[in-house]
Amino acid sequence: MSAEPARAYFGISEVLDQLHAEFPDVSVSKIRFLESEGLIQPARTASNYRRFTAVDVERLRYILTAQRDQYLPLRVIKDQLDAGDDNHSPRRPGRYPVLAGGPGRTPPLTRRELLEATGAGENRLAELEEFGLVRRSGRHYGQDALDATRAVLALDGYGVQARHLRVLRAAAERETALIEQVVAPVLRQRSPGARERAGQTAREIASLVLALHTALIEAALADAGFPDQGPGQAGA
Repeated sequence: MSAEPARAYFGISEVLDQLHAEFPDVSVSKIRFLESEGLIQPARTASNYRRFTAVDVERLRYILTAQRDQYLPLRVIKDQLDAGDDNHSPRRPGRYPVLAGGPGRTPPLTRRELLEATGAGENRLAELEEFGLVRRSGRHYGQDALDATRAVLALDGYGVQARHLRVLRAAAERETALIEQVVAPVLRQRSPGARERAGQTAREIASLVLALHTALIEAALADAGFPDQGPGQAGA
């Protein structure tokens, strides 16, 4: 018996099924928004239902990865995609550039490497260091510096200035002090591996603190009257 032929088109709910494992927050409303911003252009049936190809799904995966891992604003992502469309045959899978960074840890970077990886200028990086938003260890910068620089540059697109972000640094320092207080008894233990256990516990607590922080912001935005981006119903 011959193998079942590959699907040529997918409905929007089927696209969500393909993306949810990697991007659990993606929703129908999110996909519709990306379409309204011109980042994707799915085909339409005679009944006006969206029909996505494998390349459309690949394009969505690229967009969502760039937002999650590099904090890029949509206008920058669109420029990258448009440049890829100009330089490659249309609708050919795998044509999008590989995104730098991502969930893996980045090896220590020199100052020049950090500037090249983020596109930040020397004066801009100096400003971020002055405000305590970017820190280095010795002569090198770690993953935290890379992530922070990218996030701040993305916020530039929304008119958020670095001096406005000092409150976030202060909040992070208070949260870190709380975590240190909780794991202090583990650090005082003399048993082998105590420091490793303390580090693991600290990161587990930090993950929970970040989840709570996100939930509190979501609640505050809802109270302010902003619509959420929760999962939408399947459909066109």
